[in-house]
Amino acid sequence: MVYKFIVGSEESESFKLEIAIDAADTFMRLRNAILEAAGFNKDQMDSFFICDEEWNNEKEVTFMDMGTDSDEDIWLMEDTPLEELVEDEGQKLKFVFDYMTDRYFYMRLKETIPGKSLVDPLCQRKEGIPPKESIDLDDFVPVIPKVDTTIEELGEEFYGDEEFNEEELSEFDEISSEDL
Repeated sequence: MVYKFIVGSEESESFKLEIAIDAADTFMRLRNAILEAAGFNKDQMDSFFICDEEWNNEKEVTFMDMGTDSDEDIWLMEDTPLEELVEDEGQKLKFVFDYMTDRYFYMRLKETIPGKSLVDPLCQRKEGIPPKESIDLDDFVPVIPKVDTTIEELGEEFYGDEEFNEEELSEFDEISSEDL
């Protein structure tokens, strides 16, 4: 079976890719096809995320095992066939290509073509200019909301009840310096 993915970017809305790949192929081969089509290097850490309908990350398929102790399954790009985690047309994914600034391509499984196969992934369409591969961290300015609220405007309610219950604090009296 052949999968056709649409790949896009919120940073460069005119940029679109259409990648065809065999469903039995690995996430690593899909990664390489996307990076080649975008003109990006293959020397960075990156991951795919299988998403729900609202683009929330559900499962991560990573470039390499970072050795984290977790009860969750670890999927590695090199070892995971696409058909193991992606099967439904319309399935949403993210390909995070820049971990430092959380930049990614959004992806959607546009079409499945049963009875066909591909030896190598194929970029069938490329439009627009891809976003920059990386951003200089000196130029990266996180958005910090401005807060104009004064303490007087917050009022006494901001700090909690005016009254407190000493019994709530009694458990802290039982902690000795040896416990710390």
